[in-house]
Amino acid sequence: MHIFNFSSGSDTDDDDDDDDEETPKKKTKKKTKKDSSPSESSAKEKKNKSKEDKDSDGKEKKSKSKEKDKDKKKEPASMFMINGEKDSKSKKKAAKSESDDSEEETKSKSKKKSTSGSASMFQTSTDKDKDKNKEKKTKKKGKAEESDESESEKEEKSKKKKGKGKKKKERAPSPEIEFDNLEDFVMQPAPQGVTVKCRVTRDQRGVDKSLYPLYYLHLDNDKKTFLLAGRKRKKSATSNYLISIDATDLSRGGENFVGKLRSNLMGTKFTVFDNALNPERALPDMSNARQELAGIIYETNVLGIKGPRRMTVVIPGMSKDNERVPLKPRNECDGLLIRYQNRRMDNLIELRNKTPVWNEETASHVLNFNGRVTQASIKNFQIVHSKDLDYIVMQFGRIADDIFTLDYNYPMCAVQAFAIALSSFDGKIACE
Repeated sequence: MHIFNFSSGSDTDDDDDDDDEETPKKKTKKKTKKDSSPSESSAKEKKNKSKEDKDSDGKEKKSKSKEKDKDKKKEPASMFMINGEKDSKSKKKAAKSESDDSEEETKSKSKKKSTSGSASMFQTSTDKDKDKNKEKKTKKKGKAEESDESESEKEEKSKKKKGKGKKKKERAPSPEIEFDNLEDFVMQPAPQGVTVKCRVTRDQRGVDKSLYPLYYLHLDNDKKTFLLAGRKRKKSATSNYLISIDATDLSRGGENFVGKLRSNLMGTKFTVFDNALNPERALPDMSNARQELAGIIYETNVLGIKGPRRMTVVIPGMSKDNERVPLKPRNECDGLLIRYQNRRMDNLIELRNKTPVWNEETASHVLNFNGRVTQASIKNFQIVHSKDLDYIVMQFGRIADDIFTLDYNYPMCAVQAFAIALSSFDGKIACE
């Protein structure tokens, strides 16, 4: 390493200047020795002052040159520093609270990016380009909101730290969710950033119910707000489930009918419809034709290998206004499952169940449900997008013999999530 000492040059220059100025002064001293007058003392004082000034100038030059050396040495190291560390070193006199705020802001920014990224995963390609321009405009407006979010994150983290080492708490209930119209709520996607936590109960008491049980979906809160009910139709060639917003009215022609789930002959593929008309009976403009809300595909297990189920869920994409893109096929050949089979994925989103990890201690496949699932079951699953495996779009699992938890996030709605859960109850000989 070559170290260049810039201070040495300045010192030699100062010394040379002093010598040049001192030589003529000595001559004047010899000439004026005989004259002892007040002018001698004043001349001496001037000499001392000039020397002191030059010494101080030399010291200042030395200190400045040393500072330059230090700065130059620091520059290459600063290239490898994190931005936060640069700021903290340059502002040593700043209070600790300011550094904490900067850390919280960076965390909140990263979280905001992840939430916006999760929303963009489900948008159609044309809407993604439009949203990029909007994101640039709304960056400045979001600074105040970020600081509020960072405070809430800090409180949550402190609560988590306090809870470590203690006994497991009860399952976290669903956040307070209010709605005026139940039918609209169950068809709308979950709000972004909110996990809708629900509970599914299975009623198979009685002769008929053992073969055709009833299923109910409630919000997992103190009020146990009812959302949906479902039952398997008796006289159907394939498995066919009706979904209603009234627990006592589960008829196909009733006003409370909101959707249905239909399977193929093997019970490996399912399609979810809303309550509109079959395209054969709909108007020519398809304005009153039914929408396909989801397609569920269970991978066949021909070899009979033991292990968790593998499933794929295909749902319509979302627009820039966070609304579901309507999918109204005119016939079965244009349906959601056929489109997926032919890889015509325009306006479609492909989701998969998260692969469980093998646990040698329990000798079983394990998923982290964050305390929401307490019993092992082949029906337990989590649905994720391939671009972000940590963002759980939906999870379902057993907590008792006939009680299950069901949690869903954006862009899924209650009808889609409930229908996917019903498909897991249906017997699938080819998949197990």
